[in-house]
Amino acid sequence: MAEVRRPIIGSLADLAKVAGVSPSTVSRALSGNALISSATRERLVRLAQEHGFQPNQLARNLRLGRTQAIAVVLPLGHETGQHLSDPFFITMLGYLADALTERGFDLLLSRVIPKDDTWLDAIVDSGRVDGVIVVGQSDQMAVLDRVAARYAPLVVWGAPMSGQRHLCVGSDNRLGGQTAARHLIDTGRRRLAFFGNPEAPEIAERREGFLEACRAGGLEAQCETLPVPLTADAAHAMIARRLERAPAPDGVIAASDVIAMSAIRALSEAGLNVPSDVGVVGYDDVALAAQTTPPLTTIRQDLARGAGLLVDLLFRALAGETVQSAVLKPTLIVRGSTWPLRPAPGRPEPAD
Repeated sequence: MAEVRRPIIGSLADLAKVAGVSPSTVSRALSGNALISSATRERLVRLAQEHGFQPNQLARNLRLGRTQAIAVVLPLGHETGQHLSDPFFITMLGYLADALTERGFDLLLSRVIPKDDTWLDAIVDSGRVDGVIVVGQSDQMAVLDRVAARYAPLVVWGAPMSGQRHLCVGSDNRLGGQTAARHLIDTGRRRLAFFGNPEAPEIAERREGFLEACRAGGLEAQCETLPVPLTADAAHAMIARRLERAPAPDGVIAASDVIAMSAIRALSEAGLNVPSDVGVVGYDDVALAAQTTPPLTTIRQDLARGAGLLVDLLFRALAGETVQSAVLKPTLIVRGSTWPLRPAPGRPEPAD
């Protein structure tokens, strides 16, 4: 018996010829367009499968003006030594990658040390991505506002501030700073220190919350701030120098869990015990926070929900919707670095 040779299907036009329909009908059917009847869609999909035909996704994206990729950008204007291996970045990037993959989009990652004010323009105008998620405002608020005024699919993880133009998702950082300071005051600590660089808006807000709690507690004269960087070694070195110069505070609020871990290390090297001599509170609740010695009391940001909101708002903006910034409420997680507490009614129990 002679072998029956199937026609070669290398394009939509070839498949359309075999099916006896127009190429536009094939294109719509394979993309699931509801204008094509279900029977016709099923027949064309079956024919494509039988002939091993796969539509050229790149060509389809070009026709639609899409790249199926989202840029995730980390601008490090004020912390040039910070790396992607930072626990906060690793956690946030993991959640973002999962959320984008579920929508069928690729993640294009960039760590940017701004040299001028055009770094974000280069990304949004590259034609390589359909939208941009910026993780952290750094000292780039003016750039973010300027680009957001002309480019809608731009969402930023950071501190929602009055008057800003860019769309933003973040936790209530001022409330987080207040909560951390109040917790230490409730444990009987009176000489408090805030460690963190306020050049970043998020950290500036945490610092303001700390200072507000100190004023409310009548402790303003006994509270100090130190612009500690976010990288572990640099933070440790600065905190160690501070401990050499003057008596240690009895309570520390750190702008990140990495700074808090560095503080615990420096305090231990100075012969001080955490928590009996000094209580320490971090910020973020990264996975390592519960594994320190002692386990770290911290302010938890819901990064999973935050990443989900960033992606949701971005795609709503891509669809032409009017969207607004979102603020998440931070949560105090009490662990061993501030325990035991002075007896007080309604005190929280330590987390496992």
